[in-house]
Amino acid sequence: MSDTKRKRDDDDEAGPGSSKRREEEDLDTWVLPESANEIRGPTFLMHPSDPSALSINFNATSGKVVLHSLDKDLDSDEPVKILDRTPTDVAQVWVATRIAGSPTINIRTGTGEGKFLSCDKYGLVSADRDARGPQEEWTPVVFPDGMVAFMNMYEKYLSVDEVAGGALQLRGDSEEVGFRERFWAKIQYKYKKEAHEEEKKRKDGASGPSAADETTANKLYQTWGAGRTVLSKDDKKELKRAKKDGRLAEALARSSGKAEK
Repeated sequence: MSDTKRKRDDDDEAGPGSSKRREEEDLDTWVLPESANEIRGPTFLMHPSDPSALSINFNATSGKVVLHSLDKDLDSDEPVKILDRTPTDVAQVWVATRIAGSPTINIRTGTGEGKFLSCDKYGLVSADRDARGPQEEWTPVVFPDGMVAFMNMYEKYLSVDEVAGGALQLRGDSEEVGFRERFWAKIQYKYKKEAHEEEKKRKDGASGPSAADETTANKLYQTWGAGRTVLSKDDKKELKRAKKDGRLAEALARSSGKAEK
């Protein structure tokens, strides 16, 4: 019997259940999002800090958001690249949800009672609320290199900040995006696939004009945010008005045009 036929027979014996198991394993693989719309479902948030990369964790006992050194999770002395890391504890997993067509997401804890990540006007980040409101809304901006910044309702960015004594903490009052404000976000492939399927349906005309306009606005938002990360007061006011009036795509297009001049 040839090797080719033997392999084919082995595959036949494995049956459809085998390929289904492989597909299910692939669907649970942790991958990087390519667009803001793909950030949904279980989410693993990391920051490439030095000397150790960090994950954003929720301590269910204290009810606090903490920055956790990923080096503590290593079983050996061999270094692991940050993009090769996956969650090793449920405390590292958050769940991103969004209302269909909205550019903003809510990020809740994956453990405990499901508290939402929020930021107040002073830049204090917490996860102690059961209900969602404006302070629990985050707008993800995906950059060309795959990293993500998260903007809150005050048009300020989530960041890793050094405080007295050299300790690091999560804050939400950065005016611009630099190293401290860029995170790696990993999602499960099944949700990335889901986002692609939704996008395809929109392109095929399954959704109305408003959904298509919002998709365009999301893409423009990413492009504009990636190219121009410092917001003027006038820009902020215009974007806020545009969101309320349903003119987000138009406002972002104008902002993008100004940035290119």
